[in-house]
Amino acid sequence: MTPTTSDAIVDCGWGRLVFAETFADAGTLARSLEEEGPDRRDIAFHVCDPHVLLAQAPQDLFLDPSHTYRLDLASLPPAERAPYGFRIRALETAEDASAVNRIYRSRNMVPVNPDFFFRHRGDEVLTYLVAEDEASGAILGTVTGIDHVAAFADADGGSSLWCLAIDPQAAPPGIGEALVRGLAERYRDAGRLTMDLSVMHDNDPAISLYERLGFERVPFFAVKRRNPINERLFTGSASAEEALNPYARIIIDEARRRGIHAEILDAKGGFFRLTYGGRSLRCRESLSELTSAVALSICDDKSVTRRLVEEAGVAVPEQIGADRSEAEIEAFIARHGSVVVKPARGEQGRGIAVGIDTMEAARTAIETARRECERVLIESCFTGEDLRLVVIDFRLVAAAIRRPPCVTGDGRSTARELIERLSRRRAAATGGESQVPLDGETERTLRAAGFGWDDVVPEGESVTVRRTANLHTGGTIHDVTDIVHPRLVEAAVAAARAIDIPVCGIDFMVRDAREADYVFIEANERPGLANHEPQPTAERFVDLLFPLSIPASVRTLRAKRRISG
Repeated sequence: MTPTTSDAIVDCGWGRLVFAETFADAGTLARSLEEEGPDRRDIAFHVCDPHVLLAQAPQDLFLDPSHTYRLDLASLPPAERAPYGFRIRALETAEDASAVNRIYRSRNMVPVNPDFFFRHRGDEVLTYLVAEDEASGAILGTVTGIDHVAAFADADGGSSLWCLAIDPQAAPPGIGEALVRGLAERYRDAGRLTMDLSVMHDNDPAISLYERLGFERVPFFAVKRRNPINERLFTGSASAEEALNPYARIIIDEARRRGIHAEILDAKGGFFRLTYGGRSLRCRESLSELTSAVALSICDDKSVTRRLVEEAGVAVPEQIGADRSEAEIEAFIARHGSVVVKPARGEQGRGIAVGIDTMEAARTAIETARRECERVLIESCFTGEDLRLVVIDFRLVAAAIRRPPCVTGDGRSTARELIERLSRRRAAATGGESQVPLDGETERTLRAAGFGWDDVVPEGESVTVRRTANLHTGGTIHDVTDIVHPRLVEAAVAAARAIDIPVCGIDFMVRDAREADYVFIEANERPGLANHEPQPTAERFVDLLFPLSIPASVRTLRAKRRISG
């Protein structure tokens, strides 16, 4: 590397990239890193001798556990297929900037001031690309590029890729590859020779993608400062913490950010203890000791939950037990057109079948539901979307439409292959929490769409593969907090008060989140707080547990708002 500009630093909005090859000595480089701003993540990149740099400030700096990869842009292999369902373009609008920050937050990345994006939209140094859904216009992913020639007159003609991030809820395959290709092709066409990137050593899916595109490992390193954002990278991850699911981790991270001590009791089960001052509470994800055993048992039995919320004025679907005679069940199906069959007790969507319209299908669904609970319920089917409302301390914190998983055909792959790919993407996006079961319910949904497991789905055709929208069975979550109808909020709070539960996920079926019509489905005593970005679900949960951990100024402001309201 032979740069002609000395001490090159590029501000990326989330932090600064400090190009080590442009610094004459390690001491100056170390001092530059010590100028890192609050809530920012600076990176010294292209470090050849990290031991020398670390020796300058061993208490402040650490070696980032990432690999550096390089692509010879002239050898970029041609794409096997063109992207379908989305397009790659430059970041253009304020809405684009907000969407990029939402994706950053969902990936635990540092957000960028939207004004920064706009100041640098036509920048020679920084390039921002997004993947846009062709049907909805939603932003599905983003990537940032840096032109080394423009940044520090790099005589070697280099460039680099940063902040590749895909919306965890994005359904189309190949978004990451298309963004990488889009950036690589831009730099190749501009005459750049190489493109570098830094990737965590254990990010196997990303490394596999990069190697498939022709990237190769190179002996350069990244060095960062010890700060709260980077804490996991320099303290190491104990085996117990590695086993935590995203729903426990999001709470523990928020607690530690406030100085609350977190002790993991059983990582696999999501159990932990939080201690602040003289107050200590045990939790299992969002279920804490503040939830009574009575409230827990009410939520556990769907028929009891239904009776209590109905008495509180919440609209509920008509329901019968599966222990009725076949004639009664058949008449119930005929009256409603289609029904939902579900176990009276259970969670994560297991054993639920939606859209049952024949007695034969009902028998199969009842048998499946009885594997989860001996008592099975049959409800009228309300056509619409699944709305989850997270209510904490009897206030709405987040509202999200949960959509069932669907695949998009490529004209070559079978339905089974498409579902398996979708499951891998959903598992990677949710820490292994979401994937589509290859079971009878998925097979029935496929058949209703006209496909079998081994049928090839035509290119561009979208097929719903599951009727239920639960995250654990492959569903996706889409925030609607800002537009949800007030009547739906009132009904959710009324349901939580009827159960007398401080933290609850209330599920409705709605035709549109902006309209008042709904029916109550169930209440979840342990709602997942992850995947609700940008809503502060974990923050409000920790507020409930430890109100004194809220800054005094914020507590005073909230009290004034309650009085004035």
